[in-house]
Amino acid sequence: MTAFARKSVIALAAILPVLSQSTPALAQKGKLSLIRDAEIEGLLRDYTQPLFKAAGLGKGAIDIYIVNDDSFNAFVTGRRMFINTGALKISESPNEIIGVLAHETGHIIGGHQNRLRDRVDRANIMAALAMVAGAGAVLAGGDAGGAAGQALALGSQSAILRDLLSYRRSEEASADNTAIQLLDKTGQSGSGILRTFERFSQDLLFAGSRIDPYLQSHPMPRDRIALLEEIARKSPNFERLDPPALQLRHDMARAKVVAYTGQPGELQSMFRKDPQGAAARYGLAISLFLRGSDAKALPIIDGLIKEQPNNAYLHEMRGEMLLRARQAKAAVAAYQKAVQLDPWKSGLIRTQLGHAMLETRDPAMTAKAISEIKAGLSRDTTNSAGFGLLARAYGQIGEEDLARAAAAEEAYYAGSFKEAKRLAQISQPKLKRGSPEWLRMQDIIDYKVPKK
Repeated sequence: MTAFARKSVIALAAILPVLSQSTPALAQKGKLSLIRDAEIEGLLRDYTQPLFKAAGLGKGAIDIYIVNDDSFNAFVTGRRMFINTGALKISESPNEIIGVLAHETGHIIGGHQNRLRDRVDRANIMAALAMVAGAGAVLAGGDAGGAAGQALALGSQSAILRDLLSYRRSEEASADNTAIQLLDKTGQSGSGILRTFERFSQDLLFAGSRIDPYLQSHPMPRDRIALLEEIARKSPNFERLDPPALQLRHDMARAKVVAYTGQPGELQSMFRKDPQGAAARYGLAISLFLRGSDAKALPIIDGLIKEQPNNAYLHEMRGEMLLRARQAKAAVAAYQKAVQLDPWKSGLIRTQLGHAMLETRDPAMTAKAISEIKAGLSRDTTNSAGFGLLARAYGQIGEEDLARAAAAEEAYYAGSFKEAKRLAQISQPKLKRGSPEWLRMQDIIDYKVPKK
């Protein structure tokens, strides 16, 4: 199983314990599927960090999750931002997705989610009172009383709905305005968000019953787009274009998403204007790899590395291909290069380096593998696959208690809470009291699954 695919399977469960109580319930019902990928996560950090800094949000204050869904959507809940893979695929330029991220950042700093929740709670109370008043009119007697009661209840509900919709329009206008301000502060154009919203407005005319989730939560009336255009065009940055290097990274990320999750022919369609470009070849290499054609895929990746020798994620992909081809020692060298070059020091790549070291079957490599896996987990503490590798490595050197503790972590972050607790209860008595591992086992033992 490939790294990207494995991440797409495990990451949803891995994140359950650290999300709000409502999100895991959603996720466990299969309504939310998350993926992990160092390259795409790094790109989104590069997109969001300048915005967050301009917004006065602390480094690491906002967690970003990638949702494996082809529809265009981005949304916030609390201090978390969710971005669909469809938003990346549909956005042809970095500026288009950056504009949407700026809009969502506007919702975060405006506290709109909490305020909307309060507004909905108040609306629910008002609706209940209206129903009580309507029932009172019905009890007052006769057909006239019943008709009056029904009219009172329906009229009140209509007024409440108008109030909520008006409030939501106000929130959206505020987030639009904040987005342009943040883009200005970071020296970026507002043309991307304008193009995105105009496209949605056009799509709505022909949508029929199929409407992207983003449209459902972010209505696009014509006057809203006109106001956004007026504000955006006043900026001195409006005509500014994305740097070519950033556009290339964006296209390569889109190619990767399509190769892993897209339909046959989608990759060729996306890059039909430049079928021999780096992004198209990257997507082709991944597609060949996924179909088992390693011998054809690896030379394409090697050619791309010659063109982009400092691209950490090309070396990461090379390591993944070599690992599956059972060339573990060569994979170790590729992953080491990726770790060296990775600007965000992703824990995912570090963990994969440890995995490659284990696959060499060289006992002298096991201690190094443990060190690399632990270093990766220190940066990415919810990676259940990483804990599985750590358990395997400890088992190879006879550290059975540490292996069980790591297996407990693996089960916990995979959402298997009963198994995690069972393993923690077995391993904890044999661990040094007060050690980090002992304390973590206590956390797992004490953990109570949130009610759905």
